[in-house]
Amino acid sequence: MDTAASAPAGTAASAPAGTAASAPAGTAASGSVVGSASGSASGSASGSTAGPPLASRTVFSAAHVVADPCADVSPDGPAAVDWDATLAFRRHLWSHGLGVAEAMDTAQRGMGLDWAGAAELIRRSAAEAEAVGGRIACGVGTDQLAPGPHDLGTVRAAYEEQLALVEETGSQAILMASRALAAAAKTPDDYLDVYAHLLRQAAEPVVLHWLGPMFDPALEGYWGSADLDAATETFLQVISDHPDKVDGIKISLLDARREVELRRRLPDGVRCYTGDDFNYPELIAGDERGFSHALLGIFDPLGPLAAQAVRLLDTGDVAGFRDLLDPTVELSRHLFQAPTRFYKTGVVLLAWLAGHQDHFAMVGGLQSARSLPHLARAYELADELGLFPDPVAAEARMASLLRVYGVDQ
Repeated sequence: MDTAASAPAGTAASAPAGTAASAPAGTAASGSVVGSASGSASGSASGSTAGPPLASRTVFSAAHVVADPCADVSPDGPAAVDWDATLAFRRHLWSHGLGVAEAMDTAQRGMGLDWAGAAELIRRSAAEAEAVGGRIACGVGTDQLAPGPHDLGTVRAAYEEQLALVEETGSQAILMASRALAAAAKTPDDYLDVYAHLLRQAAEPVVLHWLGPMFDPALEGYWGSADLDAATETFLQVISDHPDKVDGIKISLLDARREVELRRRLPDGVRCYTGDDFNYPELIAGDERGFSHALLGIFDPLGPLAAQAVRLLDTGDVAGFRDLLDPTVELSRHLFQAPTRFYKTGVVLLAWLAGHQDHFAMVGGLQSARSLPHLARAYELADELGLFPDPVAAEARMASLLRVYGVDQ
């Protein structure tokens, strides 16, 4: 389908060398790189089980939620979630051997999904993970607090409430960055105190998440300083003070150099999970001094292809891994372009086009957060990569979206 009429000048031309042309034989035309979904909006995968785990890297996909498009709700009201389709998508990820990072930024935490909805999501997904044998880790934050100032004790108690719920489900905890803590903390010591308290209470090692302000402007100055070098020292002190309680760290700063420098300073046994949706192939491949595992939003639409790439890495085929994953970076950079926090709109668009859900609607009405040219280019890039199990159906769905906007094909 030609979407040139709706895309910015110059974007609808053929992809740069090394994208569609270099995809493995049989992928772009047939969609065989992704296979068929193991569960769609129809919920056909109740008997599915998790695929064999990846060996050389631990890989999580931060998964989106599927909205209920027929619910009569307002954008600022409680989220209406289609639970069948949401859980079916997680089965799809597990079937490829990926872990699911649940109730994270990709699931619209703080951007349409409130704590009540996130808590229900965690309970349901954890139960599903246990049923199929899938790996799951869940986000722990403070988003049950009402907007406005809070003291550090209140922030800590909010974290404790969410940590208890996640641990009760048997899931691994991911301590997410907190808007409330960013507002309440006055010094690096405030961060050290809050995190020390939480890590002492954690029953099992957690993942610490450093989410940069490009994803959430309210997190500017996290760890007590807008100077990233100073913030890094505080972050590392949290880890070094409690290495037995930290499974790993997720870095979402979109700065490959800083991530490499930070991972080289981690205590033995503490993993680095890249959250860099711009530079993930090189960071996962690593160098002679180490590598990053992965916890990525882009692995929501790229799940099957990402799993296939890491299985090549499992055999020691670094070149094959890079050949398969490097061409996806253009799509990821497009989806995560500024304002980065709206990347979720493109992620859900691709889930709809790939047949994982029956509509392009999002909680909070976030389907309107990206322009039509942006969405059209996302479709083109994904199609060139062979991400759609049924390219003809994807083309028809994209054409229907264009018609809604008054663009006839």
